[in-house]
Parts: sequence; C-alpha cells; structure tokens
Amino acid sequence: MSKRGIGTRAVHGAKDPRPGPLTTPIVQSSTFVFGSSAEMRRYLEGSEDLYLYTRYENPTLRELEHTLAALEEGEAALVLSSGMAASTTGLLSLVKAGDEVLASASLYGGTTRLVREVLPSLGVTSRIVPPADLARLGSLAGPRTKAVVVESPTNPSLDVVDLRAVCAAAHDRGAAVMVDNTFATPILQQPLSLGADLVMHSLTKALGGHSDLIGGALIGSRERIDEARSLMKVLGGCLDPHSAFLALRGLKTLHLRVHRQCENALALALKLECHPKVARVLYPGLRSHPGHEVARLQMSGFGGVLAVVLHGGLPAAERFYDGLRLMARAASLGGVETLVSLPVHTSHYGYTDEQLKAAGVDPGTVRVALGVEDAADLVEDADRALEGV
Repeated sequence: MSKRGIGTRAVHGAKDPRPGPLTTPIVQSSTFVFGSSAEMRRYLEGSEDLYLYTRYENPTLRELEHTLAALEEGEAALVLSSGMAASTTGLLSLVKAGDEVLASASLYGGTTRLVREVLPSLGVTSRIVPPADLARLGSLAGPRTKAVVVESPTNPSLDVVDLRAVCAAAHDRGAAVMVDNTFATPILQQPLSLGADLVMHSLTKALGGHSDLIGGALIGSRERIDEARSLMKVLGGCLDPHSAFLALRGLKTLHLRVHRQCENALALALKLECHPKVARVLYPGLRSHPGHEVARLQMSGFGGVLAVVLHGGLPAAERFYDGLRLMARAASLGGVETLVSLPVHTSHYGYTDEQLKAAGVDPGTVRVALGVEDAADLVEDADRALEGV
C-alpha cells in the first residue's frame, strides 16, 4: 500500500477503521488488572496489548502516540504532560553531566531557561547561539557537544533555520538534534526527514487546536523514544488520558485548520507589510523575508504565526494590543481563535536587552497566532487597532 496523505493520517492515524467505537475511548484508569502471572510475563516481555500503569502506558495515550508517529513519519512517539515536559525529557535523554548542549537563541522562552539555567545545575554545559550562527555549526561544536536544540520557524521572530544543514553538521560532530516543530506542525514540515533525531511538539498548540488541553510529545526512532520513555517514567511527566482523547480529536482536523491559518497569516502579513505604522512584518511567506527560500524548500506552507514590529517600540505595541476587538489578547497559538501576545510580556519576559537582541526580539514586537476566522474580519480588526497607535 502506498503511503497515505497526511490529511488521511491525521483522521485515521496509523490504522484503518475497525469494529467497535469509532473514536478512541478514554481509558480513565490509573492501573490495569492482569489475568494471570503468565499474562504479566507477557507484558514484561513487551506485549503491546497489555498495560500496567498509566504513568508507563495507557490505551488512549498509545493511540495518540501511534497517530503522531504516523504524522511525523517516525518509528515511535511519546506523549507527555506538557511541551516543557517533552523538552526536558527529550534533552535529558540525550545528555549527561559533562556534556554540552548548543541551543538556538531564538527558542520558546521556557526551553531557553531550561538550557541556560537548569542544565548547568546538573553538570551540563550550555551555549546559546544566534540563529544566524547555526550555519557554521561545524566550527562551533566541540568534542563535548552532544545535543543541538533548534526550532524553525522560531518563536517569536519567525527566523527560518536550514534544518537539513544543521542536522548534517551536528551529526558530523557526533551530536544529536532535537527540533521543536510546534510552529510548523507535521502538516507543513517533517524534521525527521531532514535529519533530526527527535521532534518535539507542544500538543497544547495546533495539534490539540482548541485551547483546551496541555500536553507535549516526542517523536523519533524507537531506540530514542524508548530512552525518553524510560526517563519519563522516573520524572513522572505522563499525559492524562482525557487530554490524550482531546488531542486525538483535534488531530482529525489539523490539516484543515493549518491550511486556513496559513491563508489568514499571509493575508494579514501582506496587508500589514505596507502600513506606515509598521516597521517590519516577520513572516516566511513574504518574499521580503530573508528565510523565504529556505522555508519554501523545507516546508509545504509558511505557517499560521507572524510577528509585527511597530514604529514606536513597546508603547506602540501596547496601544495596538489594547485596541484589538476581535483578536484575543492571550498567550499560546494554534487554536481556532486568533491570539495576540507581546513577547516581552510573555515568552521573553525578564530578558535583558542583550538577551532580547540575541534572540532577535524587538521590544515593539507583536506576535499574532492566526485562527480560522474570516481573513477580512482579522484585517479590519488590525487596521482599527493601528489607528490608535
């Protein structure tokens, strides 16, 4: 059978419809009963139709993991209690005391704090690298560099990283690569096919799609996911079955929502790019974006998030933010509603001017995560808010 389209995989996962309930049931149980010692031995030998404890595995969680692996074209997946639980577990599965992690300076703020503040306390050296410097990763990595952490497009500056080049350079130096694919989603980009070793997602965002769950995921080879699962059992960051059910429900419309969000993002970006109160629009779908050609090659669309840098800095950004009526003032992204945030008040709060510069974040940046509303209404809302800037 030829590989099915990604929309079909989003709806059906890795399997055909089968007799029984059409949707995956919520198995809301902390523990599972064995019929005999022979059955327990079968479980210990790796039987996938038996379960011990939901912190280890659960039927609802496993169905979600199989679907995510099918979408990212990985051998296996692991779901966790949040995107940060996924980042933490993934990174700690790749490094140990004495190793070094290289991380892009333009990452989700929580991941940056993990790399900059937490890993060094565990004996893991970390270096934060400007995204532009990733092009010379081969000369930056040293003998202790064991992991490289990047995302593309980046948060919130929408830089585009050449993932194939970064992965090749990292592997040449013996380092593994973990890619945060939350912004792009597997609908638009599949980092494993570009050489990544682990893909991380915040299920909270587009994969769940309805702003009603917190979750995370890792996808990769069976060996790497087994290592991460073993660590997750100790760290305890397991996903709740009800959240897994919600994520599975969200995945069924992922391809529809992502394509609409891309259309809305491009429409708004084109409108704002020529507005006199806007200094820059950061969106890979614009030909003016420095990463447009790389994005065109490694993505099938340009994503549903853009950033706007206003003349007048943070005061102007706050006036625009306060003037919105339709677009919701809220953190997060990937839901059906358009959400607007000020990075210096959310993901990059507390950063010094130097750290903001390294991350490519102007204080006057407004991040817009597009939903699935009508583009004309979103453009009208932005135009009206800009009148007060």
